[in-house]
Amino acid sequence: MEMEAVEPQSLKKLSFKSLKRALDLFSPNHALLSPPDPQSKKIRTSYKLHAEYGAVLDSKSKSDSAALIGQAPQKSSSDQVLALPAPEESRDSDKGGARNALVVAPSMQPKAPNDPGVPFKSPSAIVSSHGSSERNFSTSALMERIPSKWPRPVWHAPWKNYRVISGHLGWVRSIAFDPSNTWFCTGSADRTIKIWDVGSGRLRLTLTGHIEQIRGLAVSKHHTYMFSAGDDKQVKCWDLEQNKVIRSYHGHLSGVYCLALHPTIDILLTGGRDSVCRVWDIRSKMQIHALSGHDNTVCSVFTRPTDPQVVTGSHDSTIKFWDLRYGKTMVTLTHHKKSVRAMALHPKENCFASASADNIKKFSLPKGEFLHNMLSQQKTIINAMAVNEEGVMATAGDNGSLWFWDWRSGHNFQQSQTIVQPGSLDSEAGIYALSYDVTGTRLVTCEADKTIKMWKEDENATPETHPLNYKPPKELRRF
Repeated sequence: MEMEAVEPQSLKKLSFKSLKRALDLFSPNHALLSPPDPQSKKIRTSYKLHAEYGAVLDSKSKSDSAALIGQAPQKSSSDQVLALPAPEESRDSDKGGARNALVVAPSMQPKAPNDPGVPFKSPSAIVSSHGSSERNFSTSALMERIPSKWPRPVWHAPWKNYRVISGHLGWVRSIAFDPSNTWFCTGSADRTIKIWDVGSGRLRLTLTGHIEQIRGLAVSKHHTYMFSAGDDKQVKCWDLEQNKVIRSYHGHLSGVYCLALHPTIDILLTGGRDSVCRVWDIRSKMQIHALSGHDNTVCSVFTRPTDPQVVTGSHDSTIKFWDLRYGKTMVTLTHHKKSVRAMALHPKENCFASASADNIKKFSLPKGEFLHNMLSQQKTIINAMAVNEEGVMATAGDNGSLWFWDWRSGHNFQQSQTIVQPGSLDSEAGIYALSYDVTGTRLVTCEADKTIKMWKEDENATPETHPLNYKPPKELRRF
């Protein structure tokens, strides 16, 4: 016996068919919906009220509840009103009072206290008069929405590239400015350190001595010394009067990625691929501390005159504050999800920013409280960042993007893209290091196309020609 072929039907068609059958069965009049059941509506409203405002109901003490129950007039259930306190400005006006009263549907009448059948109090138990002078803070938190007080960004002129310096034969990986602001030095993958004139951009000097690329540079404010660190595990001290190496600091087990000088004490800090930040005495070449605790490469470090005197960022996505006296960790910040390759300390304020591929975050010092994220995402690996006294922060990406930010508000006011020099591949549009000069009016970037680019503010720009395109954030991530 052959089975009858079943006609294939779509899910939508079957649903409509089922719906039609249900309406035919339960609702003979197709034009009207079935009348609402008052008892089920009462139960539903009462349950919903408890689910929404249960925390507020429980926060009231038993004595207050008893007093309110005693004072509540015995009206019909349809007249019961849940009156939450209004904002201060509208509390006195009758109109405001009418707006802020939350009228609820009829709910269950309260039974006798001995009756165990009622699982929760009736809403009539929390009726509070509008004119009462005592403020109910637990419910006012529900009612009043605080307006956004996010700071409006200050207008900054856009930055433009005004000079390109060629001379290195490899990627330019590091930069440091002389405290007198007359020259700056760059370290490269061609194993040389070159010293350039700030005003003219001309080459003054080339120093050789490293046998691998140079990852970190620093110039001392107190001595005629320059310090360099590289992938060859070497940290060198150069005497700039003789232009030669006078000290070497041995101890790193792998390449050295970052370097910083303490502003007040004669000590040097270096971090590297061995996951350790080492503290050196400049004169005696002794290792004072090995700050171990990171699980991966220490790729950024900065120092301060007061505690925490040493802050390190690592590929393990954490930032650590170190107690320099004991060589121990004070605080570990775990807010980032990716490697923290760059950090920048604000020159005036007690706060710093850290950059990762996921976000740029701002933290306060000395406790390390998280302040906020920057309001945009660069969506690239950020290799370097710097901030000047005017509150302009620059961040440089692996894809050649150079973004400028307003420090206070976190607003990104300019997005530039570096242009590779002729003869280079487009993939060599990457920025590895950047630094402001001492005045903060010039920015120098070190790039993968073997060039050094100098940037300055556009003098002809005004708020009218380059208006501030800013919208305050609707919601902020607090992590």
